[in-house]
Amino acid sequence: MPSNIWTHHNPVKITSGPGALSQLHNLVPEHGALLLLTTPGFSRRGAVAQICEQLGRERVHVHDRISPNPDLDDLDQVVREYRRFEFSCVVGLGGGSVLDTAKVLGTTLALDMESPLDSLLRHKQNQAPYAPIPITAIPATSGTGAEVTPFATVWDGKNQKKHSLAGEHVYPKQALLDPELTLSLPYRQTLHTGLDAISHALESLWNKNRTPISAAEALQALRLGNQALPVALKEPQNLEARTMMQEASLLAGLAISQSKTAIAHSISYPITIHYQVPHGLACSFTLPGLIKLYAASLREGEEKDILIQTQETLSKVGLHTEICRYIQSKTMQEYTRKMFQTTRANNFVLQLGEEDIKNLLDKSLSDCF
Repeated sequence: MPSNIWTHHNPVKITSGPGALSQLHNLVPEHGALLLLTTPGFSRRGAVAQICEQLGRERVHVHDRISPNPDLDDLDQVVREYRRFEFSCVVGLGGGSVLDTAKVLGTTLALDMESPLDSLLRHKQNQAPYAPIPITAIPATSGTGAEVTPFATVWDGKNQKKHSLAGEHVYPKQALLDPELTLSLPYRQTLHTGLDAISHALESLWNKNRTPISAAEALQALRLGNQALPVALKEPQNLEARTMMQEASLLAGLAISQSKTAIAHSISYPITIHYQVPHGLACSFTLPGLIKLYAASLREGEEKDILIQTQETLSKVGLHTEICRYIQSKTMQEYTRKMFQTTRANNFVLQLGEEDIKNLLDKSLSDCF
């Protein structure tokens, strides 16, 4: 396709606003069994019971054992556990790992494969045409935007790799956003997921695949995030700030659903795998250095102004202090080559080599050593 022609598409129906969870019964199929995926915390806090009461307890199968960054083999086991049921919908309530798991199960439960992720991702087997199970995504953090993206991250501990299940069939059918679900997020989860939203917006801006629409979404996500993240950290019960952060995350997710991510995410994957750095932090600690590089290529104007404001936000929320809680040595230089995942790194509008990455890491971690 000629470079001056672009397309933009997102099929997810979005319902959003304080109290929106009460509308879930209008967004799922009227009949048939439902699979609810979540974490133990939502069972303890009563959200699962509320959903079961709303949808009908006899319809809902609850799996509340989703862990952060669930492993490929564990996900295949969950698929085997629930394959015998015929679900009309998969509902995910939680953060990015839960929503990715919902997209994985919606995509794979209908496949005639014993271990579908092992077959599709490790062995690159093709799948026959099939109808995936509709997914309703309910984000309970403000960061990943997974409720509107056509990809799901799958971590492969055995091979120390990150995979992505991607395609039109991975999009959720419905996204339900209720900022009241985020009021109980602790400080660090608010910070790490907020950084994830900011990283998505930036990665979509400095991206070869950006469109006028994705750029507008990304810029508005940064405006909202710059204003709301410091407030949400200081005043966790501030519903206005929580609402703004959820909108920032949504807009950034809509942006990367078109452009995908870029160099900061490519760098982040080995950091998460080898140092267990939370994803939002791993893909954000290089942002100040990358902003400086990218901003130097821009003319004066609104985009450059927003980038400068974002630099100030990252400093204000203590990004460098936070990464130093996880990284205390320069051994990550060993993984520089693994930080060039071409499907992401090549999306960056500037060309960086291995030495550039090493310099970026040195500057980004200078406070840690």
